[in-house]
Amino acid sequence: MTKRIVILGGGTGGTLTANRLRKAISPHEAEIVVIDQNNQHIYQPGLLFIPFGMATLEEIVRPRSRQLHSGIEFRETAIDHVDIQADQVYLSDGSSLGYDVLIIGTGAVLQPEETEGLVGPGWMKNVFTFYDPEGAVALHQALDAFTGGRVAVNVVDMPIKCPVAPLEFCFLADWYFHERGIRDKVDLIYVTPLDGAFTKPVASKALGQLLSQKSIEVITEYNTGQVDEEKGRLISYDGREVPYDIAVMIPAHGGSPYIGRSEGLGDELNFLPTDKHTLQTTVKPNIFALGDAAGVPTSKAGSVSHFEGEIIVENVTRFLSGKSLDASFDGHSNCFIESGFHKALLIDFDYDTEPLPGHYPTEVGMPLLKESHLNHLGKLMFQSFYWHSLLPGRDIPGIGSSMPTHGKHFEALEHS
Repeated sequence: MTKRIVILGGGTGGTLTANRLRKAISPHEAEIVVIDQNNQHIYQPGLLFIPFGMATLEEIVRPRSRQLHSGIEFRETAIDHVDIQADQVYLSDGSSLGYDVLIIGTGAVLQPEETEGLVGPGWMKNVFTFYDPEGAVALHQALDAFTGGRVAVNVVDMPIKCPVAPLEFCFLADWYFHERGIRDKVDLIYVTPLDGAFTKPVASKALGQLLSQKSIEVITEYNTGQVDEEKGRLISYDGREVPYDIAVMIPAHGGSPYIGRSEGLGDELNFLPTDKHTLQTTVKPNIFALGDAAGVPTSKAGSVSHFEGEIIVENVTRFLSGKSLDASFDGHSNCFIESGFHKALLIDFDYDTEPLPGHYPTEVGMPLLKESHLNHLGKLMFQSFYWHSLLPGRDIPGIGSSMPTHGKHFEALEHS
């Protein structure tokens, strides 16, 4: 009897997993259905470049349906809720769909309304986010007209998608204002709830030094409770204030709202409780999660979805065959960090190993935790790699789901 695999979310994780599954499982064994509320697949790393005129929205958006292999059904409709006991997905168009296996990859959503005053009179005027298309385009227009003042980049709360993107914005803003000849008229301030530039000591020290070198002020352990848009200031819960002329906000994130409407499916933030090694959810054996939707202790980043996809395909195949699951996912994540002036850093880490200096993926690979033009080229080339290799679900020679240890300088931990 033909099984049905339903994938909620046609983003990075859902798309590459569907394509990998279609190659691994014949249509006679299982039909695959991908559901998303719209047919616009956004290359999300490209949103960072739009405010600085380095990319346009048209360059980073393609139809979701065209990224899926033949033999995969795509349905464009929102999700109302999931009945995990009946193995049914209820859709906003009034229909429902049963499943044998459910894979949830609906990502994280921005929740600016959760911060008092954020969606106020200044929203999209001098208060923006580059984490969505509308905000990135509006911010480009504002920066283009900006002649000087205070630019505050504020991470409201964790977790967020792509935790290094706010740092990248600071570095690119420094370069952008230098190129325009007004850097001496601009104060750049990075405001974060963390106790440093990043979550891990070695990387936090290196990135903190880079911020300092670029004269970017860092305000740590700042928990934004209110945005006073009339007076232009961020106000923390402990009463501290950060004035701004332009505020670049990274709002609080949560899981998709339908998860909250689905009894027993998600946690208090609408993320999926998930085994961090098998990616099987703890709510029911036939439900798996990946990408930003999964409640696992690693970055909510596209590379994680890529590495998780390999494990998901293996484990869905094993689950349908009644075999024990592969528990080998180690939380592998890596990403380029644009630092301006045609340079970038690269970090690579997993659940147990923080970003360290060295090279990736071997001792003669790209430099880790160090600025280089090679890394910048890697960042720029990644978009083509994304559309033509990652999303189609192709195997990348020499790069697997497990974090490589060769080339990393573990002695750096002793000096952190």
